[in-house]
This record gives sequence, structure tokens and C-alpha cells, in this order.
Amino acid sequence: MPSGESKQASVHEPEPVRPTEEDRVAAAGSELIGGPLGRRALTGTSWWTPVRIIALVAIGMFALGLVQKAPCYNGAWFFGASSQYTHACYSDIPHLYQGRGFADGLVPYFDKIPGDMQYLEYPVLTGVFMEVAAWLTPGSGSIQDQAQWYWMANAGMLMVCAAVIAVCVTRTHTRRPWDALLVALAPASALTATINWDLLAVALTAAAMLMWARGRSLAFGVLLGLATAAKLYPMLLLGPLLVLCWRAGRWREYGRALGGAVVAWAVVNVPVMLFAFDGWSKFYTFSQERGVDFGSFWLIMAQNSSDPLSTDTVNTLATLLMLLCCAGIAALALTAPRRPRFAQLAFLVVAAFILTNKVYSPQYVLWLVPLAALARPKWRDFLVWQACEVAYFLGIWMYLAYTTSGDAHKGLPTDGYHWAIGLHLLGTLYLCAMVVRDILMPERDPVRRSGEDDPSGGVLDGTEDVFVLGPAARPARHATHFEGPQIEWGTTGATGGSL
Repeated sequence: MPSGESKQASVHEPEPVRPTEEDRVAAAGSELIGGPLGRRALTGTSWWTPVRIIALVAIGMFALGLVQKAPCYNGAWFFGASSQYTHACYSDIPHLYQGRGFADGLVPYFDKIPGDMQYLEYPVLTGVFMEVAAWLTPGSGSIQDQAQWYWMANAGMLMVCAAVIAVCVTRTHTRRPWDALLVALAPASALTATINWDLLAVALTAAAMLMWARGRSLAFGVLLGLATAAKLYPMLLLGPLLVLCWRAGRWREYGRALGGAVVAWAVVNVPVMLFAFDGWSKFYTFSQERGVDFGSFWLIMAQNSSDPLSTDTVNTLATLLMLLCCAGIAALALTAPRRPRFAQLAFLVVAAFILTNKVYSPQYVLWLVPLAALARPKWRDFLVWQACEVAYFLGIWMYLAYTTSGDAHKGLPTDGYHWAIGLHLLGTLYLCAMVVRDILMPERDPVRRSGEDDPSGGVLDGTEDVFVLGPAARPARHATHFEGPQIEWGTTGATGGSL
């Protein structure tokens, strides 16, 4: 290759970012496996590529999570209401095998559950996932044997979801593949992965984020619509994307994404809606009618009040708080000195929903883990947040052990559980504050310090703004170029970047 072409390639194909060179916590942690990677190490010449290593680490951590559930597998789920909490190995999956009619061969949404004469209270695509696991469960043996097999079938399918999440996050920021180790090694993910079926929606959302990063807006919309058909929270990402596309003038791409999301959601939901409306609508009516529950600051207020707020009042106030948060995030996006990265705003809006919602189940942390790794790939901050979430994970089970046994020596009293909730809220707020600081001071953003604009932004990456509010609008064109490594920005990103 001529020397001129070699120089051009070095500009257009910047070296991958090594966390051990820019993150002291990552460098210290790497000593466990021999220390930071040397500058002259040959990378990309072995089967052990970053994506394969991270996928295997994610599977290994998932397997450790399965081992953590072992004390419950042989009896606590069925015979010991308190021991499944003291061992912190509770899971909805075996309980709902019989409790939601799968053991009796009932069809979700079409057949009522015996006993309470209600329908399955999960979104349609999650119901399909649960039904597929029921098909894989042998129908012979005792009901406990079947429930164990059902949990194992779900665990196998959820492990695939965990691997998909790790791979998608690794490929979203192609210059920063090792940031996905935050996802693979997240302790709260391993502990909560098999409590419920949230990993399905998280995997589809991570795949959608990857498609947007690759500039495939329609594929992003389709995957996000499917994710919303499995869990409601993924639709929140359309809000931040709207504001960013508004600031960048990328309306056509946003229209494709929105259209793909609506069509994909409709394809899954409309058939069930038409033929089993009562069953289909159960998820939405249940979400509305559900009272204040575990993990929220609303619960602390209710348990410390002689006259708790009604469910309707809490619904109204929680909605207003969420709308205020969304308005604040939109204002931040339109007035920031530099257009925020998509992952940053996606993390903030999902975190706002978690913080203001009337319930926080411990597995909801899974929603934030991939977004946190993309929004703030800093090991110190991520681990501080994870420590708070692990503390809450232990706190809720110890509280349930106390409420089921009535023995303070076997669990955590109400006041202690309130402290656990507070720790979860503070940890999430801390990470939100770090992300907001990065938006207001882009020079402190770990991703932008390495010379990139928005590697998960797809068509937004490197695009100049067309609509800005506040002080950021006054400088002439308030250059979107970053004073760092010499990377050429085009309309769809760095010419040698991740697209």
C-alpha cells in the first residue's frame, strides 16, 4: 500500500479504545488476568475476538446466576415460602407455571386462569415466550417436576437473550467493544436474570439500538416495536429519538423508525386484540389498577402515612412526574452545548420511568444495564450503581422473609427495607447525574474524549444541528466537530467509524 494510502487508513480507521488505558478501575481490575493489554499485542488475529470473549463471559455470569438459584430448585419454591427469600433465590417462573394455567394447557389471553377467573397479565410477546417454554416442558411427573423443567426451559431461552444483549452492546460502539464487559459482568444482572421474563424485551431493545447505530432506522423500529410487545418500557426510547432527530433535522429516518415500531407492535398485538380483547387488555388494566408496590418511594410514603394516597391519585402523580422528567430531558437535549448521544438520553428516560413508577421489581435493573454501559462506560460509576442494586436485591428478599415469618432475626424489618429502597434510588440518581454532567460538559464524556461524536447515533453521528435552543444556538453553527483525534465527520458518522 502506498504511504499516502496508509496515512489515510490510519485516519479513517482509528484504533479501538482500550479501557485499561483510560479507566483506572478497569486497569486495576485487569491485574486479575495479567494486567492491561500491551500496545504491541496482536489483536484481531485470534479466534478470541472481543465479541466472543464478552459473549462467553455473559453466559458464564448467567450460569453463576443459575447456581445462585440452586437452593430453591429442590424445594424452596414449592415447600418453603420463607426459605426462598432467606436464600434470595425467588423466581416468578416456577410459581406462574401452575398459577397462570400453563400446567393445565390453557392458551394465554384466550382462556381464563382457574380459581381467580382472570387472564394472563403480561404483554403478548412475553406470553408467547412463556407458552413456548411450556411446550418444551415435559407433561409427565409431579407438578413440582414440571415446574422445575419449565424454569429450566425458560432459563435456557433467557440465556440466549443474555448472549444477544452482550453481542449487540459489543457491536454498537465498534471502537469500544470492551465496554460491553460492563454488561457481561454486571452482578445485578446475574442475580435477577431468571426472576422474570424481562431479558426478552432487553435483548430486542439492545438489537434495536445496534440497528440504529448501523443507520438502519426501519429495522430499529421493527425491533423496538417487538420489544414493546414484550414489555412497555422500550417505547420510551422513541421520545429521546424524536428530540435528537428534531435537533439534527432527521425527520425521514425518525418517520421510518416510528412506522416500523407501530407496524411491528400491531402485527403481534392486533390478532389477539381482535379475537381475545379481554385477555389482551388485562396487562394494561392490571398496570393501571395495581396499587403501590415494592421498591418505589411511593411505598415508603404509603407505609409512613396514616392516610395513604389512592391508586388513582398515585397514577396521576406518577404520570405527571414522568412527564416533567421527560420535559426536562427534552430541554436538556435541545439546549446542551453539543447534541447529546442517543444512549445518554435513552438511559435518562428509562431511569426516570423507574424512579417515578409506583413499583420497582428487582429485575427492572436489567432494563438499564445495557443503556448504562453505552451512556456512561466508566467502571467506577457503574460499579457504585451496581453495588446499590445488589444491596436492594438482598433487601427486598430479606424484607419478604421478615413479612412471611414475622421474625426480625430472619429478615429485614420495614425501616430497613426503606433504607434499601433509598439506596437503590440514590444509586440510580447518581448515575443519572453523571450522564447529565457528561451532556453539559462533553469534554468529560468518556466516549467523546476518545474523539467520537455519537457512535450509537446512526444517522445522527456527526450530523450538524438545524434546531437548537438557549446559549448553544448563539455561536455560529456551534461546531459539532470535536477537538480531539482527527476523525472526519460525514452526514452519517465518522468515515472510518462504526457504520
